[in-house]
Amino acid sequence: MREVLNTLLRRDLQTVGEAMMPYYQDVYDHVLRATEWTESLRDLVATTVETNLTVRANRMNLIVKKVTSWAAIIAVPTAITGFYGQNVPYPGSGSQWGVLTSVALIAGLSAVLYLTFKRKDWL
Repeated sequence: MREVLNTLLRRDLQTVGEAMMPYYQDVYDHVLRATEWTESLRDLVATTVETNLTVRANRMNLIVKKVTSWAAIIAVPTAITGFYGQNVPYPGSGSQWGVLTSVALIAGLSAVLYLTFKRKDWL
């Protein structure tokens, strides 16, 4: 619409008479204002969508941090019980202190990881 009115308003073509020129100029001004308003709204919508995507990404990052923290905490008992579950002799094999050592390692390392992640606000 803007290009059509711009072509009609060219004085060298003399498509519009001098009496009607102010009216066409007024319509052209309204078209320019509507175009600017539309572009402004388009920018506003784009900014809103980008903000929404950023908020979602931040939420997902928080969830991933929590899941990663819990996975690290769960990995400690898995690794220790896997070590003590081998079919080869290990320190404390067949004795009560070997079981107590594994339980103490599991509890201690899991507590240290939990407190570390809690202090860093990952949990």
